[in-house]
Amino acid sequence: MIFCGVFDGHGPMGHKISRHVCDSLPSRVHSRIKSSNISSQSRQEEGLFCELEEVLVTFFKRIDSELGLDSPYDSFCSGTTAVTVLKQGDCLVIANLGDSRAVLGTRGGKSSLKAVQLTVDLKPCVQREAERIVSCKGRVFAMEEEPDVYRVWMPDDDCPGLAMSRAFGDFCLKDYGLLCIPEVFCRKVSRDDEFVVLATDGIWDVLSNEEVVKIVGACKDRSIAAETLVQRAARSWRTKFPASKADDCAVVVLFLNHRPYPREGNVSRAVSTLSWRSGKSNNEGH
Repeated sequence: MIFCGVFDGHGPMGHKISRHVCDSLPSRVHSRIKSSNISSQSRQEEGLFCELEEVLVTFFKRIDSELGLDSPYDSFCSGTTAVTVLKQGDCLVIANLGDSRAVLGTRGGKSSLKAVQLTVDLKPCVQREAERIVSCKGRVFAMEEEPDVYRVWMPDDDCPGLAMSRAFGDFCLKDYGLLCIPEVFCRKVSRDDEFVVLATDGIWDVLSNEEVVKIVGACKDRSIAAETLVQRAARSWRTKFPASKADDCAVVVLFLNHRPYPREGNVSRAVSTLSWRSGKSNNEGH
């Protein structure tokens, strides 16, 4: 089993909450899968996907509940997003909570790489997310100085202005439509699938899916793929938003096979700062 994830903290205690989730989630998911013998090869594919999905949803919700009940971290106005990928044999299960993203690099016509987005950015601008929040008495609107960035607000107070619609923590909004239930997507790995990129919004704000896949695909040394992405994103931030502070980034690249670099590992990861973003990989074998 291989489990990878990136966790994007926000708020005063976001760095500690993202680290806590990053440290807790992989080991607990692995222990449950191992103890339940979910990896059995005799299971039907659909049943395996469903069981892995149930494990992920269970521990996302459980860890969030623990943050609210018995945590040393103040998570009332702090939290973290998460996007994770679990590879069990040729099954990929991607869980997404917030505005990070998973993108697949796969071979298309004439063996060229193409990008396939595996997740939906869960932001307040997504209609179904906004409808849920409004139905729970939360508010969704953009500030005048950022007309394109919709945020979640409490019913009677102009705070906290969260730019995602699902997250760990942020308990000030949990009664007003913010969820900690991830969207889960399943995919069977094909021989054309090369790698999955997990990255925080600091990457996707300045690089397109196609640019990201092209950059990773061009890396002759897969061990530096994630670091190369972070460096390219930093340059793009300086070019596109010279007056703004670059958003911090975390990237994990999971290579789905060992070609064309048989002597190198299958996970590459990098962060632009460790204070707010966490990247994690847990390789327990196939």
